[in-house]
Amino acid sequence: MIGVIRLKIQYQTLDLIDLISERHISIRSLCEKAWNNSSNIPISNSEWFIMARIYKNQPTISHVSKNVDISRQATHKFVKKLEAKGLVKIQNVEGNNKDKCVQLTELGELCYEKNEAFKASLIETITNQLGEENVRKLHEILEMDWGL
Repeated sequence: MIGVIRLKIQYQTLDLIDLISERHISIRSLCEKAWNNSSNIPISNSEWFIMARIYKNQPTISHVSKNVDISRQATHKFVKKLEAKGLVKIQNVEGNNKDKCVQLTELGELCYEKNEAFKASLIETITNQLGEENVRKLHEILEMDWGL
């Protein structure tokens, strides 16, 4: 109980930017731990982020890099790690020697879908705690154009 009170006070002292950041880190950490506790294939948050952009698509590595706001070199490194784990396959783009397409393998899709189930369970927990209306409002606010 003391830890809960401490966290409540800690969150109350944060400004909006830091509060959003702390919640994001906390939720991502829970998702990563849930996955890593149930699987022998460790997948980092950055790798999940990349897999989400690849799921059911065949984008180029360059396109993925632009959409995840990770440098092209770092994206390429993460994609190579995912390939070594058997989660993605890399193919040449027809008629283009420079770009490479990336696609989830069957194992990659299974892992992604299992992780989506973990996230759905976490959303259910959050909804049970905060209420459906508050979660709906939060979702709407996060989807809004913030003019940034």
